[in-house]
Amino acid sequence: MSTFKIAVLPGDGIGQEVTAEAVRVLRAVAKHAGASFEFEQALVGGAAIDAAGVPLPPQSLKLCQAADAILFGSVGGPKWDHLPQEQRAERGLLALRKELDLYANLRPATCFPMLVDASPLKRSVVEGTDIMVIRELTGGLYFGEPRGRTPLAGGGERGVNTMVYTTPEIERVARVGFDVARKRRRRLASVDKANVLTVSQLWRETVTRVAADYPDVTLEHVLVDNCAMALVHKPTQFDTIVTENTFGDILSDEAAILAGSMGMLPSASIGGRVGLYEPVHGTAPDIAGQGIANPIAAVLSAAMLLRYSLNMSPEADRVEAAVRRVLEQGHRTRDIAAKGDKALGTKEMGDLIVRHVEQAA
Repeated sequence: MSTFKIAVLPGDGIGQEVTAEAVRVLRAVAKHAGASFEFEQALVGGAAIDAAGVPLPPQSLKLCQAADAILFGSVGGPKWDHLPQEQRAERGLLALRKELDLYANLRPATCFPMLVDASPLKRSVVEGTDIMVIRELTGGLYFGEPRGRTPLAGGGERGVNTMVYTTPEIERVARVGFDVARKRRRRLASVDKANVLTVSQLWRETVTRVAADYPDVTLEHVLVDNCAMALVHKPTQFDTIVTENTFGDILSDEAAILAGSMGMLPSASIGGRVGLYEPVHGTAPDIAGQGIANPIAAVLSAAMLLRYSLNMSPEADRVEAAVRRVLEQGHRTRDIAAKGDKALGTKEMGDLIVRHVEQAA
């Protein structure tokens, strides 16, 4: 029997609640998969600041480095927003990405047929949407130097962030994009701002060169503003999208509207030896502790963990099928419920998904 070590970092807010349900689902998988999962929990984000004074304690990083995969919740909240930028809760996640070299973020945006009407966009727009957004994670504006704030002689300040990419950084995330597109519908849209930004011109030239190694994948270059418009006008024209850090952050959040709720969207951050899997919805402090958060994004993140880190695709399929069956039966949490529908709580939805995982085994 294979044994896998999974680092569990629930973080803050609803991360605490939804991660617990994802762990329950993985335990249900393990019962029938011929594998054993060892879960060990660690602090990150605001919870780590409160307990240890830093958003990523050394022991948390050490645990993650030794794990086979990381199940992550969410970090941040108003309690820690007053701290200097480098000390805020969100720096815990950014530091993990950097230390573990997690340079590619995979964010699927799928409009489930039974949730078409949960999207604020028209059925004719979102129906059939199935997109994978791949965002470069460790370069660009979020990490480029120089950065910071300096005083001006006449008063006020000057703020600087630098968008920097090297050819190797672009090449490696481009290859992830082509590899993923090859396993989907063999269409890749590379998003940039090459009509204005020098760094985007390098991005486009590099992606075009890498494309020669993938003759079976159709490459299209799309300007970021055009992509943003197309995502809410005709999202079905996209299959796989690859783009740099800032553009990917914005576009992947925009794609969330296609699925009807942020509570439906998982993600995987890969590239180094250990992958990190997290829902994209954030800490949602307005509903934290109430037991009403949608755990599906966390559960689907666990499915991605099975698929991409543990090479357990049949088990990942089982989890995704269980989620689909629960939704087909009409069960909803508050964020995806229609007016008048009874909304389930976090644990109630988790109970149903676990039950279907066990029944499918």
